[in-house]
Amino acid sequence: MQYDAILAETIGIRGHADDEIEAYTARPMDGGSRGGMIVIHHMPGYDAGTKEITRRFATMGYNAVCPNLYTREAPGADPDDAAATARAQGGVPDERFVGDAAGAARWLRSLPTSNGKVGAIGYCSGGRQAVLAGIDVDVQAAVDCYGAFVVGTPPEGFPLQVSPLADRIPELGAPLLGLFGNEDAYPSPDHVDELEKLLQENGKTYEFHRYDDAGHAFFSVDRPAYRVAAAVDGWEKIRDFLARHLGA
Repeated sequence: MQYDAILAETIGIRGHADDEIEAYTARPMDGGSRGGMIVIHHMPGYDAGTKEITRRFATMGYNAVCPNLYTREAPGADPDDAAATARAQGGVPDERFVGDAAGAARWLRSLPTSNGKVGAIGYCSGGRQAVLAGIDVDVQAAVDCYGAFVVGTPPEGFPLQVSPLADRIPELGAPLLGLFGNEDAYPSPDHVDELEKLLQENGKTYEFHRYDDAGHAFFSVDRPAYRVAAAVDGWEKIRDFLARHLGA
């Protein structure tokens, strides 16, 4: 009989400026050596859906950790309240995110079952941050799930106040997987085209998949935006991509 179990728990890790931040981790309990995944939550925050995704990576065979990027804004707060506070402040500063993601990567590599390889995946605002991790953090794979404003700028009044990463694409060091809905506005199909052109011009390793009848947040099983066909295929693409770059 094959042993099948995961350990999921809340922990503290050291992030930007050596701050201790909250994080949620899920890890297989069958021993062996494996890659690690940093799960970057969406703008609505460090919520039940994101924790479910973190556990899913553990069932796929990876050590996974999701740092709570809103720890400093609202320690111990309900995810909705923490997200509202973060939105009111324009989102998570890039420098601070990079420090927190680097701390998550260090924590994953410190585990006795780590094979030394780490990937990052993000959804919504986290998709842009996954690309940023591929630029500024030592990761071997990055997955951008409909990340807005990798290219293009937020419209006036938009709660996320960030700069595009177009001029930093030459610095991207990790292979990139992008999963996008053709009905999305941020990023729009034109934005995806622009990003793909930049990746091609700079000789980057990437693959993009685009889904009809899917808009923003098509992976979110508890939202009306959920699209079964796109999400099922997207998970298969993620599984294959990570197996190639992090080890099965």
